[in-house]
Amino acid sequence: MRKRFIAGAVCPQCQQKDTLALWRENNVDVVECVKCGHQMREADKQAKSQVRENEQVIGIFHPE
Repeated sequence: MRKRFIAGAVCPQCQQKDTLALWRENNVDVVECVKCGHQMREADKQAKSQVRENEQVIGIFHPE
């Protein structure tokens, strides 16, 4: 899996600049700070519209 750094981005937890790496895992965008390990995940817009309020998406099953 290929990770890309986000130029100029600042980690919301440790406030370090240029430490955020981005990759896609099971159709969910994952951003992780390589300095402190803080992670943020965002599901596809389509998946977000299917999730009820106060629920979290762990993954989305796509049969092939």
